[in-house]
Amino acid sequence: MKKFVLATTAAALVLSGCAGGMTETQRNTGIGAGIGALGGAAIGSATGGNRGAIGTGAVVGAAAGALGGYLWSQRMENQKRQMEAATQGTGVAVTQTPNNELKLQIPSDVSFDVGRSNIKPNFAPVLDQFASGLRNNPNAEVRIIGHTDNTGSDAINNPLSVDRAASTRDYLVARGVSAAAFRIEGRGSHEPIANNNSDAGRAQNRRVEIYVGERAPRG
Repeated sequence: MKKFVLATTAAALVLSGCAGGMTETQRNTGIGAGIGALGGAAIGSATGGNRGAIGTGAVVGAAAGALGGYLWSQRMENQKRQMEAATQGTGVAVTQTPNNELKLQIPSDVSFDVGRSNIKPNFAPVLDQFASGLRNNPNAEVRIIGHTDNTGSDAINNPLSVDRAASTRDYLVARGVSAAAFRIEGRGSHEPIANNNSDAGRAQNRRVEIYVGERAPRG
């Protein structure tokens, strides 16, 4: 049983590590499969109970994890390119994560004013383009995470960060994206990406991050 789990994990790691002959998309697909397999094995082991059940749980978990990761399809690649073009020169960072999610990191000069959660006018065109891609992807899962700088208390910042994520979701839903695709979170000021001791740093920390993953069709 251990050999099976190790072999599954090793195969995914070897696949993700063959950098010389693989594209970035292929490498990230391999990494996603490896992460899924490891996570599935851990969950299976943790919930299995006795030794036999633990072994079975690990195998089932590894298989489910490997199959349950996000895909990086041509549709996702096209949306990434569209968003790169739509956000050029705006300061919005568009990347593909190791788990095959499309990530948009949107700073405050594009997204939100200090202490506010309403969508700024220059944020709207970015979201309009984004909504167009999401409407064409019925298997998309979207996470929106709001952040603040450290000005003010958690009692203010925590709900403000959630409100920023909710405003972003509501804007996209109003443009035809299914509400069922979304999950929102607020992290307050607890995950800064820059030093809060300067205006420029605080501006970077007031942001919203959007992650899109595509699941394999069920069938």
